[in-house]
Amino acid sequence: MASPAITIFRGFPVTAAYVWSPFSCKLEARLRFAGLAYKTEQGAPPNGPRGKIPYLSISRSGDDAAAAEMVSDTALISEKLVEDGLAEDLNGRLTPVEKAQDAAVRALLEEKVYFYQGYERWEQNYYTMRDKALAALPLPLKVLVGQLAYRKMNGTLYGQGTGRLTPEEITKFKTEVWENVNALLTASSRKRGTGAQDEMFFLLGGSKPTEADTTLFGFIASGLVCAAAPETQRIIRSLPTVTDYADKIHGHYFPDYEHWDQGGGTK
Repeated sequence: MASPAITIFRGFPVTAAYVWSPFSCKLEARLRFAGLAYKTEQGAPPNGPRGKIPYLSISRSGDDAAAAEMVSDTALISEKLVEDGLAEDLNGRLTPVEKAQDAAVRALLEEKVYFYQGYERWEQNYYTMRDKALAALPLPLKVLVGQLAYRKMNGTLYGQGTGRLTPEEITKFKTEVWENVNALLTASSRKRGTGAQDEMFFLLGGSKPTEADTTLFGFIASGLVCAAAPETQRIIRSLPTVTDYADKIHGHYFPDYEHWDQGGGTK
């Protein structure tokens, strides 16, 4: 049976480059860990099944564009790929304790760091974020939509709790998360114990990635290319094991993408 045609809608017009969305980068990592070919399109949140970026279309052989199956939410997309036999269950070989650890790391990043980064991008570096996220809009509309996006994010952050913290507290909590991730990766690297300088290692210390690796790489790659996240970049770049981990995944799974140190995705 022929492989389906897969398209990821990432919210940004660039191709062959990382984008500023951590969940878009996460989804790309999931597909590449599975060895699935795909193409990327910009798309837009209103066009997605759940009104958010990213989303994905799957077209089987012989289907026309109108018959393509649209799927949203990165966790549900991963489940769909496994159910359809398109990808291996990355967590299928884990013990119950390892599955809990995997879920905890994903929650830490997706339910904590995401909002810390949202504050950094939309509150502290608003114009840089607006001009990138809304680059396709003419200036008068960009100003209007930007203000609407800002107010929505401001309300979300306040309701979630991050918006009630001081900038100094947010920096402290954000730094602690990344330092803890660095400690986990350091332990995993030592657990692998191969001694080979170019040997890849993964978050839980196994020989293959898990779902937590898709999330972690997505947050690292998107953070390092996002010009609206200078503090996040400074924190990540100060942690050698985090950058080593990301460099090795980039080199093995994303050789066609420009590295973040060469400006990949920042333009």
